Amino acid sequence: MSFEFFSLTDPGRARDNNEDSVAVDEEAGLAVLADGMGGYNAGEIASGMATAFIKSELGRWLTEAAGNASDTDVRRAMDICVENANRAIFNAANSNPQYSGMGTTLVLAVCRENRLLMGHIGDSRGYRFRNGRLTQITKDHSLLQEQIDAGLITPEQAAYSSNKNLVTRAVGVEDSVLLETHLHDLLSGDVILLCSDGLSDMISDDQIAAVLQSTNDLREAGAGLVASANAAGGRDNIAVVLVRAQGTATTGRSWWPFRR
Repeated sequence: MSFEFFSLTDPGRARDNNEDSVAVDEEAGLAVLADGMGGYNAGEIASGMATAFIKSELGRWLTEAAGNASDTDVRRAMDICVENANRAIFNAANSNPQYSGMGTTLVLAVCRENRLLMGHIGDSRGYRFRNGRLTQITKDHSLLQEQIDAGLITPEQAAYSSNKNLVTRAVGVEDSVLLETHLHDLLSGDVILLCSDGLSDMISDDQIAAVLQSTNDLREAGAGLVASANAAGGRDNIAVVLVRAQGTATTGRSWWPFRR
């Protein structure tokens, strides 16, 4: 199975700077997206460090390991690379006053033959679009999600909550961070979407699905998603990565969660 990639970021309509960052290594089957946070330009620094570090370190490892690595090996490499990126951002934040308090969300995808390893931290999301149906395959690390899980509010109420953007886990904020990773099957024609909350907060899952359904061209679909978020107000930076699986796959099973 082969994979086609497309990525795009946009500052949106309300902000001058762009704290979202994306990185893709097609040879390694790797896509990384981060949404930075922090005063001044610190958010840009954190997200840029995260994507560049993980693309360089994990991308190199994936390329060198090739077909000799098991899914467990890849999961371990993802954990190590994210932990190293976390430490680098944490140290930068604590050694430079202008970067104090910076951090970033993170979502990354490693595509391997007929399966996907998806890792995330914070509220940047991963989706799978299959046969016209969009499924969110990450679960936000956020106060809102905890309230939903506890039955305190409904998902419909969460869409209008004033507590949006309060994440419970982020890269670089503490000296250690846990990457949540799951393994999923991939079928030919599947499209994987990584996005920042600048997309998912502005348009609904149904609207995202409609854009993805409207075209087979990833560049057109990505531009359409960004345009839709901006048309809805564009209150935040917008980042999207699209990955399409092409070829033959024989499994229709998902593993949830992934075991070490």
